[in-house]
Amino acid sequence: MTSDLFLAGMRKVAGAVSVITTLGNDGERRGLTATAVCSLSAEPPSLVACVNRKTWVAQFVPDSGVFAVNVLSHAQEPIARTFAGQTSLAAGDRFSVGDWRAGSTGAPIVGGALVSFECRLDQVVDHTTHIILIGRVVETVPGDGHSLVYLDGGFSSVPRSLSAA
Repeated sequence: MTSDLFLAGMRKVAGAVSVITTLGNDGERRGLTATAVCSLSAEPPSLVACVNRKTWVAQFVPDSGVFAVNVLSHAQEPIARTFAGQTSLAAGDRFSVGDWRAGSTGAPIVGGALVSFECRLDQVVDHTTHIILIGRVVETVPGDGHSLVYLDGGFSSVPRSLSAA
């Protein structure tokens, strides 16, 4: 089994696009684009987010104890690209793209997202190149729009079904 074959296989799995955000001890904002996010439990409301340990987010969350998962709408593809490092903006300058505000935990949340989940850190699990953030959801900020997904190395939209039947 090679990592190239594994990565090629994972590119076939569509994932909702999120920007995970947090704060440094000095209040400096950081964020990254991710697809490795999922619910963990409803009681208490909890989720899991996987991030590379070399990122600012991975370094800041254990100290700040808070993070937000902003699930992006298709209209927010420029935000996804910015926080994925596909523009010249870096670090806190990335927050110049999008309508950002501090949530109840202080972690940045973006207006226009499908939903934002504000979390308090419950646990960090180390695993090879990544850490797994387990967060207790303390606020859910619902939004609207079509989902932005990542599939086969590119961004795409998934419209809502027109009927519930």
